[in-house]
Amino acid sequence: MSSTSTGTGIRVAALADIPQGEGIAVARAVTGTADDIALLRDTDDTVYALDDTCTHEDASLADGWVEDGFVECPLHSSKFCLKNGEVQGLPATRNACPHRVEVRDGQVYLFPGQTP
Repeated sequence: MSSTSTGTGIRVAALADIPQGEGIAVARAVTGTADDIALLRDTDDTVYALDDTCTHEDASLADGWVEDGFVECPLHSSKFCLKNGEVQGLPATRNACPHRVEVRDGQVYLFPGQTP
């Protein structure tokens, strides 16, 4: 489906599907990417998208804690900036890959591979 990722994006969820301060994973079969993509809803209701797998070890960032512009990995507490995927806390040392996401009319659209 990566051919639909330009223009309007891929509708991947309703905003109501993502609890505030949490995330959900969108399967790579849907996104056409090498990794699943985590949709992360911050405490201010902004939605961000990062590759789902923590760059430190095999853990889902969608299962992490989302707050104040960051997601914390549930396994070893590595922290990543939601806006650009930059590592903000060890043990991870590599950034997570961010993806462009838009919320329109209560629906979440993902643009896999596009920089936010």
